[in-house]
Amino acid sequence: VQLQASGGGLVQAGGSLRLSCAASGRGFSSYSTSWFRQAPGKEREFVAGISRSGGITYYADSVKGRFTISRDNAKNTVYLQMNSLKPEDTAVYYCAADSIVPRSATSVDYWGKGTQVTVSS
Repeated sequence: VQLQASGGGLVQAGGSLRLSCAASGRGFSSYSTSWFRQAPGKEREFVAGISRSGGITYYADSVKGRFTISRDNAKNTVYLQMNSLKPEDTAVYYCAADSIVPRSATSVDYWGKGTQVTVSS
């Protein structure tokens, strides 16, 4: 499966963005998917993940209550709604897919190209 993230940009603190991850190839609904992010000089970290059906979600503590992950299997797309953005959310955001919800960047089958999110103070 090929993944392409989009929707990043520059936003002021307190603002919102919605990221999309479009999948091509066969069997998207067979994959659990996640969003990761990587800030300059830091390791890639887990942000949010969602099961194949969308019924189970996971969030990093740093984004709980502010970010929402969802998916539309009919459109082969996963979304990350980001509200109340903070400067520390600034990073390149990547989507990832695997047979189980990816929660570690070291064990992911498929990565998409990232999209830059910059939050100004």
